[in-house]
Amino acid sequence: MKALRLWDRRALALKAFFAGLAIMCAVALSAGAQSVMSPYQGEHDGVSVGGKWVAFRSEDKMTAAKVVRFELQSDNYLSASPDYKPRIELVCTNRKYSYADFNPGIPLGPPNRPGIWGQPQLEVRIRVDDTHHYHGWNWIRGRFLSMDKGTTRELIGAQIFKIEIPGRRGPEIAEFSPAGLDLAQVKQACDLTPKRPSKN
Repeated sequence: MKALRLWDRRALALKAFFAGLAIMCAVALSAGAQSVMSPYQGEHDGVSVGGKWVAFRSEDKMTAAKVVRFELQSDNYLSASPDYKPRIELVCTNRKYSYADFNPGIPLGPPNRPGIWGQPQLEVRIRVDDTHHYHGWNWIRGRFLSMDKGTTRELIGAQIFKIEIPGRRGPEIAEFSPAGLDLAQVKQACDLTPKRPSKN
């Protein structure tokens, strides 16, 4: 009888130990999931700011300007780059919007139109929720495109956001899920508010 009671106590202690271990692992995993390592020197690791968005903070060593970089990775990969997801970066300096870039993760084709001042641009098609329109975005060294501020404002308030670019084998579409972004943090860091897309 004593041996049975002793066995019950040991079994109960073992169950309590493993339950505590499981809780500690879950807490550690959730804490780890909340930060993302920065790829840039001098930039703090990123933290979730709602949905699939991550914010990275840094300070310019020369000017002491405070920089916040919001990053949103796509839901899919493009055909020429199965290991690198396209991404959008929204950068703000000293609480003001600086710029937003689209990095497809693949080499871009040549520019296909001039901008207002003759700068090279690539025409892209954008879907914001249930609207779509065309934009000429500045072509930067064949690696990424500089987004316009209006589309950036549409992006931060959207549920669905897609970018279609010309690819080597035809159009490529990067699909994003921007919903869930903490707009109060964007307002504080960038003085930027969402804008409803205009119907075409």
